[in-house]
Amino acid sequence: MDRKLKRWELALMLGLLVAVIGGSWLGREQQALADSVIRFHVIANSDSEADQALKLAVRDRVLVKAEEIYPENATLEQAREALEGQLGVLAAAGRAVVEEQGYDYPVTAQLTDCWFPTKEYEGFALPAGNYTALRVTIGEGKGQNWWCVAFPPLCLGAASETVEQALEAGYFTPDQGALVTGEGYVLKFKALELLGELQGLFE
Repeated sequence: MDRKLKRWELALMLGLLVAVIGGSWLGREQQALADSVIRFHVIANSDSEADQALKLAVRDRVLVKAEEIYPENATLEQAREALEGQLGVLAAAGRAVVEEQGYDYPVTAQLTDCWFPTKEYEGFALPAGNYTALRVTIGEGKGQNWWCVAFPPLCLGAASETVEQALEAGYFTPDQGALVTGEGYVLKFKALELLGELQGLFE
């Protein structure tokens, strides 16, 4: 009995060790990836059908405006500086959509650091973690949110680049491209996200 228990304990310890090592590696990869992108976060006024539809319309307008203000062949830092200098313009673009659709909600835009869960898009996924984000809040900001990538512009519906094009342009390293598009990436990200939550409980 003791021998079986020890084998079980050893297997458990080895499993945890592999998971921790894998989680540590992914944590470093996620941080490197986070340093290469600016996420996009839009928060609706409420969860009503009308407010959720308005959120998507604001999303599309702000994405188009953001791409217009990036310098040609912008680097990440240039894109960040452009966004920081034009937050009022981006908020106004969102506000114009709100007014066109007959609402009087205020719209704010800011660059901030925030946590994102694992998110799958068309052909790629991004692991959970902290990212710099362009956050647009509509009205009370109490509705479901929407998030993607503001730079490089990879978002659905308004995307002007694919991950492959972002790789060719040098926005991502080959390892980062493989990380977000490789086979089984979503399952791996989700598993390690759960591992992080479990580690948090023990701590």
